[in-house]
Amino acid sequence: MEIVDILGFRVSAEGVERDVARAVEWVEAERSCRYMACANPHSLVVASRDGQFGDALRQADLLTPDGVGVVLAARFLNRSLTRRVIGYDFFMALTARLAMKRGARYFFFGSSEQVLELMVSRLNREFPAVNVCGIYAPPFRDSFSEEENARMVEAINDARPDVLWVGMTAPKQEKWIYENRAKLRVPFISAVGAVFDFYAGTAERPPAVWQKLGMEWLYRFIREPGRLWERNLVSTPKFIWMVLREKARCCAAMNKAVKM
Repeated sequence: MEIVDILGFRVSAEGVERDVARAVEWVEAERSCRYMACANPHSLVVASRDGQFGDALRQADLLTPDGVGVVLAARFLNRSLTRRVIGYDFFMALTARLAMKRGARYFFFGSSEQVLELMVSRLNREFPAVNVCGIYAPPFRDSFSEEENARMVEAINDARPDVLWVGMTAPKQEKWIYENRAKLRVPFISAVGAVFDFYAGTAERPPAVWQKLGMEWLYRFIREPGRLWERNLVSTPKFIWMVLREKARCCAAMNKAVKM
C-alpha cells in the first residue's frame, strides 16, 4: 500500500479505486477483521489530544484522506498525496464493486431507525445484489454500558455481515471500532459518519461544483454554523499550526543533515 505520513498518521495515497480494491480483497478473504477510518483536519487535531482516538486512527488498516486540508498539507510538506478519498465516494464505489461481483451482506450500525430504514430502502432499489442483513440504532449517548455493548456486538456477529458500516460521528465511531474489533467477526468495518445521512437523503451533499473545488466544508459550514463552528473555527487554525510546525521540523532536520 502506498502510504504517506501526515503528522504521524499513515494516510493512504492510492486513490479511491485502489482503496476500494483492497477492501474488496479483505471482504473476499473472510479472515481477520480489518477496518477503515477517514482523516481530515478536524479528526487529526482531535486525535492529537485524544490518545485513544489517535491510536484508533494509527491502527486502522486503511486511513483515507477525506478532507481537502489533508491533501493541501501533504503538498506543503512535499508528500506524494494528490487525491482525496471522500467517505461517501468510497461507500458508493465499494457497494457498486461488490454488487457487480458476488453481492455482499451489509450491516448498518449507528444513526436513527428512520435514517437506517431510508438507507435500506434506497440500497434495495439501487443495489439489489447487496443484502442488508441487519441494522442497529444505538442510544444517543457518549458511551454504552457493558451490557449494551455486548448486545450490539452479539447482534452484529449473529447477522454474519461481510461489511459493517458504522455511522456515529468521529471520534465515537472510530473508538468504538477500535475497542471492539477483536470481538467482531466481520471481514471489513468502515467508519463513515455523515455518509448515513447523505445516502438516506436526510442531509444534502454539497453541489458538485463545491465538491470539485474541494469546498464542501464551506458549504456545510454556511448551512450549519452552529454544529460545525468548532471544526472550522477552532480545529482548522490548530491544524494549520501543526502543519507549519512539522514543516519547520523537517527543514531543520534537512539543514542539520546537509551540515553533517
